[in-house]
Formats: sequence, C-alpha cells, structure tokens
Amino acid sequence: MKKIFKYLLIFLFLIFTFTLKANAEEIFRITSANFDTSNAMIMLSAKEGNAGTIMESVKLVTLENPKRAYFDIDSAVLSIPKQDWTFNSQGIKHVKISQFSTNPNKVRVVMYYDEGYDISQVKFLRLKNNIILKLKNNGYSDTYFQNTYRDEHASSSDFYEYLTVTTPVTKKDAADDIVDQLQRAFNTTIPKLTTPEQSEKLQLRLNTKYYIENVTAKPNAVLINGFGALTIEKPLILTNPSRIVFDLSNTLVAQNLRNKTFKLNDTDYFKIGQFSVNKARVVITTNAVEDYIPIFSSDNQSLLIANYKTVKASTLYSNTNNMIAFSNKKIDAQTSAMTLSFNAPVVHGIDRTNTEAMIYLYNTNNYNETTFKNTFANTAFAKAKVELIPQIGLKVSVPIQQNSLINTYLGADGKTIKLQVKAPKAATTVATTKPATTTTVTTHAVTTKVPKGTRKVVIDAGHGGSDYGAIRNGINEKDITLDVAKRVEALLKKEGYAVKMTRTSDVYVSLQGRCDISNAYDPDIFVSIHVNSSVRPEITGIETHYYHQESMSLAQTLHSSLASNINSKNRGLFKSKFYVINHTTAPSILMEIGFISNDGERAQLVSEKRKQDTARAIAEGVKNYFKQNK
Repeated sequence: MKKIFKYLLIFLFLIFTFTLKANAEEIFRITSANFDTSNAMIMLSAKEGNAGTIMESVKLVTLENPKRAYFDIDSAVLSIPKQDWTFNSQGIKHVKISQFSTNPNKVRVVMYYDEGYDISQVKFLRLKNNIILKLKNNGYSDTYFQNTYRDEHASSSDFYEYLTVTTPVTKKDAADDIVDQLQRAFNTTIPKLTTPEQSEKLQLRLNTKYYIENVTAKPNAVLINGFGALTIEKPLILTNPSRIVFDLSNTLVAQNLRNKTFKLNDTDYFKIGQFSVNKARVVITTNAVEDYIPIFSSDNQSLLIANYKTVKASTLYSNTNNMIAFSNKKIDAQTSAMTLSFNAPVVHGIDRTNTEAMIYLYNTNNYNETTFKNTFANTAFAKAKVELIPQIGLKVSVPIQQNSLINTYLGADGKTIKLQVKAPKAATTVATTKPATTTTVTTHAVTTKVPKGTRKVVIDAGHGGSDYGAIRNGINEKDITLDVAKRVEALLKKEGYAVKMTRTSDVYVSLQGRCDISNAYDPDIFVSIHVNSSVRPEITGIETHYYHQESMSLAQTLHSSLASNINSKNRGLFKSKFYVINHTTAPSILMEIGFISNDGERAQLVSEKRKQDTARAIAEGVKNYFKQNK
C-alpha cells in the first residue's frame, strides 16, 4: 500500500512539473500567414511570443521523392486554419502550413518545389515579430540602399503582379475560410463563384513592399508604424480646402485604419486610406501645407509626417551621431549622387522646393566643413551647404534645376544617406512650320500680347471636324473633349491665366498644326484632353500620358488632381510617344478622362456633372503645378 501511495505521489509530482513547464512555455501564436509574390516570400506573423527566440531553433530539412523541404517552429500554435496553397509559378509549387503537434506545440511548414529549384537560396529573416521565408534572390544589384523618397508618382519598380492560387476544396466552408483570409489580407475583391471549379481557382492581385500596421496622431504630426521597405513620394498640394497629400508606393494599409479621421490640433486633421491597389495615401488638411515633411526612422520602419517648425527633435532619437564621410558619383550625363556617411544610425527628414533639395539631420552633432566642401567641389553638388538649424540639428541644402528628379536612399544599417539628382535634359529647339493646309485654324492670334508674368496655358481639345475620335452609340469623342476644354479655359481665365485653345469649334486641326499653335504661343504648359476606348467594354478609368522627362511633374500633379476628384478607376501614368506631347516645346501631357466604350462611364462623360468635375480637376491641377513651380 505504501508503494502504491509512493508511486502515486511521484506520478502527481511529474504531472505537476510538466504542467508548470507547459505553463512557463512562451507560445508563438501565429495569427496570419501571407505570401508575397513581388518579394517572393512567405510571412508568418504572431501577436504573442518572441520571433527572435523562435528563430534560433528553425532549421530547413530537405527530402526527396517528391522534392520538398520543411521546417518546424517550436512552441508555436497556429491560430488560423491550416494553409494549403498551390502556385502556378516556377520554383516553389506547393506550400502547406499546419499544426504538426500539440504536445509539444509545433507548427510545420512544408514546401514542394521543381526539380531545378535551388533550395539553398531559401533564407530566414525576422522583421519585428514576423518570421519571413525568402524564397529566392531577387537579383538586386544594390541591396544595401532602400529608396526612402522619390519624386516619381509612377515607377517601373511598382508592383502590379498577378498570381493564380489554388486551394483544395474538401468542404466549401473550409475553403471559403482560407480564401476569405487571403482576400482580407491583401484587400482584393472576392469574385462571384458560380461553380465548384471556379471556387477552387482564384486570380489574386498582390502587391507588397510596406505594410502599415498602426497610425498615431500626435500634435502637428502623424506617426506611421509598419514593416517592410518604406518609400514616400513627392507631396501634392491641393486647395478648397487647403491640404497636402503624401503617397506611399507599394504599400498596404491595415483594413481597420482606412478612411478614419485623426485630429492633429485645433485646426489640422488627417486621413489615411488605400488610394489604389499598390499605393497608400495620407491627406493632411491644414493651412500650413508647406511645413509638413516626412521624417524617417533610422531603420526605415517608421515614418513621422510632421510640421518641421513645431516638432521637438529630441523626441525623435535616443542616440546621436557625427557625419564622418562624403562621396560623389557621376552616374550618367544627367544624374549624380551624393552620399553622406555617419558613425551611428541617423534620423532624417526630406523636403524639396522647385530649386532646392533639403535633408534635415535630427541627431547629427558634427561634421568636417572643409572635407565636405572639398569632396563636392567641381561636381554637380558644388553649391551644396550644411548649416545648423536651432531646435532641429543640421540641414544639408542642395540647389537643383527646375524639373529635376530626386531620390533619397537609406543604408540598411541606417548609417548612410544617398541623394540622387537627375537634371532635366537640355531644351531642344523644335522648328515651327506653317499649319498644314487642312488646318482650319490659323496662328495669327498667337502674337496677342500677354501681361508680363502671366502664366500661359495651351488647352488642346482632341480630334474635331472630320476626325471624330472614338464613337459609341452616336456619341463622339470630339464633342466631349471640346466641351470639357472650353470649361477648363473658362476656369483658368477666371483665375488670371492666359489660355490658348488649339480649337474652339468643331473643326479639324492636324497634329502638326496643334504643335505649331502651341510652339508659336510659347506657353508654360500644354494639356491635351482625350476620351479613351477599348474593345473590352468593362474597362473604365482615367490615365495621363507624358513623353519628355520635363513633363513628368506636370503629369503627376494634374493626374493626381483628376484621380482625387473623379470617381473612376485610377489607371496611372504612362510614358507614351503621342505626337502632340512629343513635338511641343513646353512641358506637355495628354489626359484620357474616361472610357467612352463603357456604357456606365459613357453616360457619366456626357453628363453635366462629370464634365464640370473633370474641368475643375484639371484647372485645380494646373494651379497646383504652378504653385509648386514658382
């Protein structure tokens, strides 16, 4: 009896000890599993546990027949349904994520891959509390620098990728669960499923580079927290009401943050939203639009958009640094790069006017002025200077030419900043000729005197006369463009601009004739208005085209105004060799204000409201452009 009692005590002690250990175990609770085709990676995120500790025990194990590899995450619990993804891309073909065991807790990720796939290129990374599985080397030539700021609002680096994902269907409810989760994670629209076969295959549009997880309103500032690679674009200034717009390219915003209003002070407030499938937008309503600038954390994971005149620099950092080295690099005939190096991570802000790029160094104490001047003497940055700004720190000012394009980059360790400036091409002389004989508009009126200092604009109503443009159901493109162009003309003249129309009635003007009218008038800008069409009637949206680099800023500003004011799909900017924007000497763009081939959009395009809204958006864009290019 004593022996039985003894064994019972031992047994109870073992149970108690095991329970204590189990309770002491720190669980890594996985709350989401996402795949990212643009960066070729799988992300496992957790709200509990420590990814740093978990990563120490993660090892990749390879198996044959079939070729596959797996890794286990110890002390982990999968709080979402098990994942089973099949990809139609090369390399990784199939991924399974499941709760492998519960005693002990273990999550297993299994990957099946093609015969020729090099599994050794799979790497494990950690960002905050996320375990990231990098599936391939993207082949970047320079992985040290991350693009933090760019003037461009559209770039070849932007993600617009499509991937077919197949989820095995055993029970409809379970499949819907997985699909819903994926769709919610990437803010895609769930298509209407009419057959079991359709429910198994979904076309997802994925786009990721930076994820915004949290937004905090501070006095005169917006704090954005997330993970990934953060890039912000040149801000846009809008009126009525006065506001400044910051776009973050290749960025997704958490669903719970979208379209909420946050108060910054008694008069200023902001909203954040998913502006397009691959772009987040922050809009700050304020009368101090020129005082808000982006300030980057040293790891480029957080962004503070703040009124630089009121921000307390000491609250932005815990450690200071010195600027210790400089370098200059001539990339091509138009492009040069300035590199600033520090002995510790740097917190910096970016601002630019039409003639100057500025870098604010908030936690930098010292630099060698003689070395700085000697390094950049006889370079594109010869006139750059460094000065001390009270309550802020150091400020690096770099003069730039009008219509230059700038980009800034931050080193992966936060110790290097690179400023790249691309100057505009030298203006080329375009010979003007007499209008073609088929042109019914003469250019004698272009000699009309315009008061000195008045901005001059040419508005080109696409098509006309025997050139109907696109036609649908008896509605002609030429009529819509002329109507909208006249409205733009009236709005701009009311604001004091000098406006020249390439046509004011239903007459034919050749392409060269339009260019001749513009070149002889010598305007500040040329805006051509068109209506789009497609053989696919479901397509809608607005788009803007430019050709010369000098026209990019104009295209960005006017397109943003149009996209902000017209409720239609934003199809973006395109570099296109249309005749009228290639053969005019002024900065020139061509705007497609909607699709006449879509029944719904065609009905809007002929409505009074859509035409007036479009005209107002274009006129506001012109005003914003000139305001930014004083």
